[in-house]
Amino acid sequence: MNDADVSKQIQQMVRFIRQEAEEKANEISVSAEEEFNIEKLQLVEAEKKKIRQEYERKEKQVDIRKKIEYSMQLNASRIKVLQAQDDLVNSMKDAAAKELLNVSRDHHSYKKLLKELIVQVSRTQVCFPGFVFCQSITLCRFY
Repeated sequence: MNDADVSKQIQQMVRFIRQEAEEKANEISVSAEEEFNIEKLQLVEAEKKKIRQEYERKEKQVDIRKKIEYSMQLNASRIKVLQAQDDLVNSMKDAAAKELLNVSRDHHSYKKLLKELIVQVSRTQVCFPGFVFCQSITLCRFY
């Protein structure tokens, strides 16, 4: 073998080694790229999961706030209704007290009212254990 053949063979071996090195470098690069993409995808999915969980937590908080607000409004309206009923009962009680005063001034209608009330109570009670006391003007006694 002469120098030219040896040189050719060395050049061919160098090209082969370089080609093998480039292929190995490409394989390493592709493998690193794949690992990077897998890791990136895992991180992205983990962050998406965290964001979804945070969104669900905030959505639940909003629902709870809405329910609390609705309940408070409902209670406020119930209180208004009860207050209106209480006011009406009080006004009716005051009106009845005034009317009773007017009736007690008229002796005839007062006696009639007392008699009707006593009859009404005796009908509603099976046993009427008690006493009825009246003003001295009416002279009404029931023992």
